[in-house]
Amino acid sequence: MRHFELLIIACLSVGIADPAALAQDHHPDAMHSHRFDNAEKWSAEFDDPERDRWQKPDQIIAALSLKPTDLVADIGAGTGYLSVRLAHHLTAGAVYAVDPEPNMVQHLTQRAKANGIANLRPILATTASTNLPEQVDLGILLDVYHHISDRSDYFKRFADSLKPGGRIAIIDFRPDSPVGAPKEMRVSVDQIQSEMMAADFRLTAKYDFLPYQNFLIFQKDH
Repeated sequence: MRHFELLIIACLSVGIADPAALAQDHHPDAMHSHRFDNAEKWSAEFDDPERDRWQKPDQIIAALSLKPTDLVADIGAGTGYLSVRLAHHLTAGAVYAVDPEPNMVQHLTQRAKANGIANLRPILATTASTNLPEQVDLGILLDVYHHISDRSDYFKRFADSLKPGGRIAIIDFRPDSPVGAPKEMRVSVDQIQSEMMAADFRLTAKYDFLPYQNFLIFQKDH
């Protein structure tokens, strides 16, 4: 996964309470102008309860139709906005919270320990690999897809990290959304579907309840 550097930016995108702020934070230069040395500072932004109004995390998790024993990889987990919720939901499963920033991984480790979340497993990624220790049932990318270069190649490689029948959930800003990433970076549903088909994935579900984002689920075609 030589384009895994996108996750440096993904830490910004997983949890900003005001979606209007994403217009700046999703600029390609963001990965050069932002550091994550102060995880507590970022947590105050990423995990602001006000974000729930538009991100609707409980509805997202319900739509994923996860089994209690599932293994999930939250790609670009940041401070754990979605990872923590997933871990609470998976009573007999686990969440690999994948992030390339050591300070974020440390924060996730401390957060899991402080809150007794034994099934939240932070993983330090590299530019070459997610470093997942085993195959997962679901990989989820929240506001990350539009940062990936050579997306079909990326997901062909990521398929090796999925169990047979494993799925990929993609949640990303719609081209017509009034807020979010710069419009030139956004990707339409048709384009996402075409790129995922080129990676041998087929669309199995599409949800429209998020006000600013597309929500698509793909499964390996064979």
